[in-house]
Amino acid sequence: MATRVGTVIEDKYEVLKLIGQGGMSFVYLAMDKHLNKQWAIKEIKKAANSDNNDVVINSLLAEANIMKKLDHPAFPRIVDIIDNGETIYVIMDYIEGESLDKVLDAYGPQPEDKVIDWGKQLCDALAYLHSQKPPIIYRDMKPANVILKPEGNVKVIDFGIVREYKGYGNSDTTILGTKGYASPEHYGGRETDARSDIYTLGMTMHHLLTGIDPRPADYLYVPVRQWNPSLSEGIEEIINRCTAIDPEARYQSCDELLYDLQHPDQIGTGIKKKKKRRLAAFILSASLTVLALAGGIGGQIMKNAENNKDYDKKVNVSASASYETKIDNLLEATEIYPEKADAYMKMLETFETEGKFGRDENEEFSAVYNKNKDLFDMKDEEFLDVNYKAGLLYLYMFNDESVEARDRIIKAKMYFEKVVENSDEKYDNYIMADCYNQLGEFFKKFVVGTGGIQKNEPTKDEYEKMINSMKLCVGNMEEYNESDSGYIRLSIYKNFADILNTHVKGLANSGIEKNIVLGLHDLILQKAKSISVTQESAIEIQNEIVANEIIYEENINTTYDNTKERGNE
Repeated sequence: MATRVGTVIEDKYEVLKLIGQGGMSFVYLAMDKHLNKQWAIKEIKKAANSDNNDVVINSLLAEANIMKKLDHPAFPRIVDIIDNGETIYVIMDYIEGESLDKVLDAYGPQPEDKVIDWGKQLCDALAYLHSQKPPIIYRDMKPANVILKPEGNVKVIDFGIVREYKGYGNSDTTILGTKGYASPEHYGGRETDARSDIYTLGMTMHHLLTGIDPRPADYLYVPVRQWNPSLSEGIEEIINRCTAIDPEARYQSCDELLYDLQHPDQIGTGIKKKKKRRLAAFILSASLTVLALAGGIGGQIMKNAENNKDYDKKVNVSASASYETKIDNLLEATEIYPEKADAYMKMLETFETEGKFGRDENEEFSAVYNKNKDLFDMKDEEFLDVNYKAGLLYLYMFNDESVEARDRIIKAKMYFEKVVENSDEKYDNYIMADCYNQLGEFFKKFVVGTGGIQKNEPTKDEYEKMINSMKLCVGNMEEYNESDSGYIRLSIYKNFADILNTHVKGLANSGIEKNIVLGLHDLILQKAKSISVTQESAIEIQNEIVANEIIYEENINTTYDNTKERGNE
């Protein structure tokens, strides 16, 4: 029986409505009475002497434990697990939007550009799962498991059959996954791996483009252009490669797939014929050059000189060139010499100078960075600079308002962490990178959403690192004083103020002095007030920070006073 609307769970979560149910579980929309924030709650009631119930509960807990490890915008976060002996409640992000299967039902086949955009987002999400140690294999990608949010981002739900990749080479699944979308290896015989997820993503894109459901027993796979000839050669070839029966014939990683999704116009039989003609012309030209020089060494020297000239030309494109031209040239430069740092740094500097660093720029940089990162000498100071600059841009300039400040900090951490791992204090930016990295680690471990915390309480040492990192972060934000970054900086200031307010009891109990907490709160407030903004959303955040000034200060004083009184008893 479903829990009644109005029920309050653990004196905190008020059930607002039932939003979904399975065979033995219910999902509710609930309001957090402490944080005034909506969550989704998955509920399973324990049944005595029921083997089937035990299986469902174990599956739910396994799903929750894997999801708790994840920090990616495409996945909902687990914020709490409550077991009262009779019922298990899993508290997670509430995702507003429609599942893509409902979008298909309502509107039919989707436009190619939309499907490619969704495919890129899902590809990035799967790449994140596969990069975990051990890799996580999702195994059930399909339109019903993807939520389209109002602003156009997608979220992946239902981790019921995810698994950690063992690499034993044995079969691991039998009739798991959804028929039609599932790869051949889902049905036993060999172990599912990252390429199995690529298969299911390919079938999902096929369904979204054609509107043809692959689940019926009489379904027969047909390339997408036989259903819709107006689709491009490139997208057809991408999907055909994703869904190859032999895993060796598929894309071998999501990074490979993501690159092609970003350049579908460079794929297809027509393009290949042109490339073959160019290759033949190049071979003929190269052969004549070799004969003219009477030796292979001369030809290689000329080729290298030509590459160097072309690379320098693309990296140092005219300052008067358009933004699009600059980025296109820099992307082409990374193809000439993918192991050189100049083009990556120039790309980041162009984003910064133009004040453009949103979802498109993130995808462009992430794709070329991830594609070539194995070629980088991360200890080289030039690549240390690339990682440090990337971290700063994600922290201060990433202007996708659908991404919370916490997620920006954790995304930035990935780059700062590389600086810390590959350098020491001899590197000029090491200390700041280390502080940003520690701040990201604190947010990753203890901060769930704006103002939220997980059940594990930080130690005094962890609190001290957080305080010191926040001070340095706030103090150095003025380096990014462009008007376009005002919203982002204010978002981070608000996030910091909320975290101090939420953690004040832990700070007091751990022994952090009150004047330190009040000093940081005052610094955040003064910096927030000093920003001049005209953007309406930025003004709202600034007003909210100022409105909370007295409330937060009183909370800090009261909490420390109560802690002191308890200590004197």
